[in-house]
Amino acid sequence: MRPLTPRRLLGICALLCAVLFAAVVIALRMGDYPISVRDIVATLFSNAIGRRDQIPSEFWLVIFGLRLPRIALGILVGASLATSGAGFQALLRNPLAEPYVLGVSSGAALGAILSLIFAPHAPGAIQLAAFAGAGATIAAVYFLGRRGGQLDSPTLLLGGIVAASFLSAAIIFLMTTLSGRDLRGMAFWLMGDLASPPLIDLRWLYLVLVVAAAAIYSASSDLNLILTGEKEARHLGVNVDRVKLIVYISASVLTGLAVSVSGAIGYVGLLVPHVMRMLFGTDYRVLIPTSAIGGAILIVLADTLARTVVAPTELPVGAMTALAGAPVFIYLMRRRVR
Repeated sequence: MRPLTPRRLLGICALLCAVLFAAVVIALRMGDYPISVRDIVATLFSNAIGRRDQIPSEFWLVIFGLRLPRIALGILVGASLATSGAGFQALLRNPLAEPYVLGVSSGAALGAILSLIFAPHAPGAIQLAAFAGAGATIAAVYFLGRRGGQLDSPTLLLGGIVAASFLSAAIIFLMTTLSGRDLRGMAFWLMGDLASPPLIDLRWLYLVLVVAAAAIYSASSDLNLILTGEKEARHLGVNVDRVKLIVYISASVLTGLAVSVSGAIGYVGLLVPHVMRMLFGTDYRVLIPTSAIGGAILIVLADTLARTVVAPTELPVGAMTALAGAPVFIYLMRRRVR
């Protein structure tokens, strides 16, 4: 493992941020109403210096009214899923673990369906109910995962699988009670959707992201030691149970946050940490921030493709990540076997 210096960490993050900026420019440019890069830069600069009167009304509507809020939501969702994926893989010491393995997405989906049945016209009810369902699943799986007064990783994983199976069956049962229109909308949401703005201000959601990601990052040095073995980590003075609790709660909150505003978008939390390990190593002090930025890049590009590939028809974002993620996952799995 290469020695980590602040300069190296900042350099890696700056490089990824530059890639993210390029992805944002591409996302702003592409669509039914294409805008040149020069006009995008001029519009953003005029808004930054407070000269909104110099921005053409159509540019303002397309960039600030439609595309930029969607990009901001995509960055939030991608960073949350990738960071929680890296946390769960360290927590369970399983490279195939991902945010949805503990049933959190199924709990969020169940809450969303219940809101559609009992409060179909309440604004923002689907997001609030999805987050509540995710929170309830987090609590249930946590208590299922306790063994002998401690959080046991294998038991936690099995509890998550059982919870996910039960909740998936409940979702299938409830979806049979929906009308054709509501059923199509719910099926689309379950595959990932960034078109619907959340009820809560994005600034508060980003605050939750920063706090939860910072909590995981604060335990990154301990996670490096835990990966060598819990017994060895305890001998080195690591409070393993405390680290597990912090990472589990923070990663679960990030997953619930993402699912509550975008639906179920798969493969992000599984693939992005793997790619970042291949590029920058296994040190979690590097892996956590790079996974957050890498997840944001992936979702922004996937959402751009989802709304432009078969325009004016829009595809679910989760379908795009699955199309790209499944072959990469097979490659990583075969590479690991070799």
